[in-house]
Amino acid sequence: MMYPYYPGCSLHSTALEYDISLKAVSDVLGIELKEIKKWICCGASAAHQSSHLLAISLPAKNLAVVEKENMDEVLVPCAACYARFKTTKYELEKEPGLLEDVNKIISYPFENKVKVLHPLEILSNGMSTKIKEYVEKDLSGLKVVCYYGCLLTRPPKVMQFDTCEYPVSMDEILKNAGVDVLDWSYKTACCGAALSLTKTEIILKLIHDIFENAKEVGADAIAVACPLCHSNLDMRQDESNKSFSTDFNIPILYFTQVLGLAFGLTPEDLSLHTHLVETDELLSKIN
Repeated sequence: MMYPYYPGCSLHSTALEYDISLKAVSDVLGIELKEIKKWICCGASAAHQSSHLLAISLPAKNLAVVEKENMDEVLVPCAACYARFKTTKYELEKEPGLLEDVNKIISYPFENKVKVLHPLEILSNGMSTKIKEYVEKDLSGLKVVCYYGCLLTRPPKVMQFDTCEYPVSMDEILKNAGVDVLDWSYKTACCGAALSLTKTEIILKLIHDIFENAKEVGADAIAVACPLCHSNLDMRQDESNKSFSTDFNIPILYFTQVLGLAFGLTPEDLSLHTHLVETDELLSKIN
């Protein structure tokens, strides 16, 4: 099974552990990821703030590369990139004349037929049995809450991913890997990552509430699928503790890292040593 793969800027930099763990898990499951040629930034961080046409053209150019290779799907693991790709496809379908304008910019007759997929979709659609087959380590003692953030499911008419307010795909994947997945109230709450440098006081309150509920339900870790969410929760946890006189020490793991641990991969294989909130105590519970 092979998928064209768009890592985006984050997975080649600040979210390198997501890239590493996704590839490691894919190798175990027999999934080949073929990075698309000469991909460019999709503009997720700022393009839509400066130019609508630019914000559509950047993802479209990447999708056109996939189309040129006669492939009809692309795997996009970053939630921000995934949202921009899905938004581009939606707006090209709904807005008359936009596709023609974009094609002039990218110098290619893009037909907008490439399907955009997230790893959660692939792993939750018909792969539950395969996941169970490759489990080598008992993670039943690991209590995890799944955090989807605000980008993967919203707006629902655009994303068409899982259930908007109460997604379950990540939960089911980790349950199939033997993890004790807990229910909680902050699955899709915004962590405020987009305001990280401009409204820090708002962010600290948002992530405090997330940590507080995770601790209330007894979570050992928070599993994520978004580089922005990961960096915000991992990087700001200590600062949040100081602001609210708390002592949260909850590791933030990509769901692929949790899955990799269940498959018997080592912490080094999954780049667990790169997190700011240390994972040693968590790993000791597993071992």
